[in-house]
Amino acid sequence: MVQLPDELALPEGFVPEAPPDPPVTPKDAATVLLLRDGSAGPEVFLQRRVKGMPFAGGMTVFPGGGVDPRDADTSVAWNGPSPQWWAKQLGCTEELARALVCAAVRETFEESGVLLAGADPGTVVSDTAAYADVRAALVSRELSLAGFLAGAGLVLRSDLLRPWSNWVTPEAEPRRYDTRFFVAALPDGQRADAATPEASEAYWRTPRAALDDWRQGRCGLLPPTWVTLTEIAECGSVAEALSTERVLTKVVPKLARRDGRWHVLMPGDPGHDGEGQ
Repeated sequence: MVQLPDELALPEGFVPEAPPDPPVTPKDAATVLLLRDGSAGPEVFLQRRVKGMPFAGGMTVFPGGGVDPRDADTSVAWNGPSPQWWAKQLGCTEELARALVCAAVRETFEESGVLLAGADPGTVVSDTAAYADVRAALVSRELSLAGFLAGAGLVLRSDLLRPWSNWVTPEAEPRRYDTRFFVAALPDGQRADAATPEASEAYWRTPRAALDDWRQGRCGLLPPTWVTLTEIAECGSVAEALSTERVLTKVVPKLARRDGRWHVLMPGDPGHDGEGQ
């Protein structure tokens, strides 16, 4: 596991709320790293969340969000690794695995306009402009992913996703997510955009450039985003990232006070298993 730098201390003046007792049960969520090859190596699609949002407002993140109960709909036309295969990779039940993969596809489309689906198991939509109204209906929850795909005659392409990691929000937080991170290549002909009410801007960066933006204070990164960018920076191409074998374990950071500042401790860090002071 990549260790967090000291600079990723929480902002001066940060005081966490009194931790809920018992801790809040995390909500299942999915996040997708969209990748494309650039002249300087693989680039990742990033979004700066609107300030004032209840979770991660103003932070730079990957597209993603919580699972909708309808994401577990078994009527979704499916191509690629089965929910049983995904359950083994993600360490969960088949029902939840199906929901997580569907949430990954749905949230990616809602937040970036990129659709990991095609008219048949061997194709991918090349232009999603025709589905703009559907995209809005998905965001408003007027329409489910299963309803959209069935009405459009499309097949979900689970083979375009790869599992990457599993992060759980610290127990001290009032909003918690059990998030599976996926990687996927930007399909040929499609473009990612910022047409979502949750983002103030969106752009492509190499992981190293994104990390440099953070070091220079040009963006804010949560620990899972920082670690994931650091890991992807080691990949020389999108193909290498997609072919990287990953064993997922739940990573649960912890908040602890050190030298007058609050820090995020990772598993294995001194003090992670003790009480934060």
